[in-house]
Amino acid sequence: MWPYPRVLAHRGGGTLAPENTIAAMRCGLAHGFRAVEFDVMLAADGVPVVVHDPELGRTVAGQGRVPDFTAAELAGMDAGSWFGTEFAGEPVPRYEEVFRFCLTHRIWMNVEIKPAPGFEAATGRKVAALTAQWLREPAALQALSSGWQAPLLSSFSHEALLAARAQSPELKYACLFDTIPANWRDLLQQVDAQALHTNHCNLTPALAAEIKRAGYGLFCYTVNDPAIARTILDWGVDAFCTDRIDLIGADTR
Repeated sequence: MWPYPRVLAHRGGGTLAPENTIAAMRCGLAHGFRAVEFDVMLAADGVPVVVHDPELGRTVAGQGRVPDFTAAELAGMDAGSWFGTEFAGEPVPRYEEVFRFCLTHRIWMNVEIKPAPGFEAATGRKVAALTAQWLREPAALQALSSGWQAPLLSSFSHEALLAARAQSPELKYACLFDTIPANWRDLLQQVDAQALHTNHCNLTPALAAEIKRAGYGLFCYTVNDPAIARTILDWGVDAFCTDRIDLIGADTR
């Protein structure tokens, strides 16, 4: 049901580096994390980039929307100064850059398909197609044969997941919910999902047990308190991501 690592570094480096950047991926790795969660969105030229917000201004300096700029233009923007002067000039990376960084360092990826509004299906298709393509390359095939695991693609957007699965049914998928809806079983079945991902704040022991009895992996976001981590693991939660990679270790059991 859940063959993947138990603890993931949220957006790369959690609270220790600017989220969704190569610097964040390096930070997570330096803290012993070989499992990471990050977000992927399409730039104006259809190139997937790693960023969370469709609007610029919070983590990427500037005005406008991610879909209004090409990947090259986004790479020239500053995605690090908001976090600290030592990260000034850190660019918005392409998904391919992060994928290959993780492949090189044998880091497992939970890739969240994070479409800007209006780009749900297109984002799902492109992310799935490229992921499947890269996994067929010799370097990835060698890594897979030595025990590295292919990424798990997740999304809050059901439309994106349906498009992704139609494009690349050989990949593994997970449905993301803030609050788990009553028809969660139907939604997971529609995309042949391997796992359900949800906000730990809205999970109960009974619901966790029901999901596990149905045969699905159960993943929670974003757990920053070691006591809460222990509690939900006792409920049967398989894995979680954390911002506090300085407080919750990658080997937490």
